[in-house]
Amino acid sequence: MLKPVLFLLLAAGPAFAADDLTLGRETYHGACAACHGAEAKGDGPMVDLISIPVPDLTRIAARNGGEFPWLKVVHMIDGRTGLRGHGGPMPLFGALFSGDTKAADAPDGSPVITSARVLALADYLASIQTAE
Repeated sequence: MLKPVLFLLLAAGPAFAADDLTLGRETYHGACAACHGAEAKGDGPMVDLISIPVPDLTRIAARNGGEFPWLKVVHMIDGRTGLRGHGGPMPLFGALFSGDTKAADAPDGSPVITSARVLALADYLASIQTAE
């Protein structure tokens, strides 16, 4: 049975399933922190070796008018939207983000099918957004 990802926007911020956030945080630290940094500020140890600016992932919503573009982030992570820095569908971590298919509802209600790790990572990134 597929368990949908809970994505609610409340006055206090989004609410997420604890297991999904744990998986998202673990996935982030294992696959993303080398470039984006432990705190997702774009200052990871590999940043000097990368030829394009590494974005601060805590400011995704701020750069998008205050709303976290959940579906766009899912598509960036799973490779449906190309990123120059990633060379396409996450070349270094493609196997990590494949398999374990899961379905969720995007904020607009449309169905999204991708891996559980991709969904958990997108939810984790949504949970660490700052307004500063």
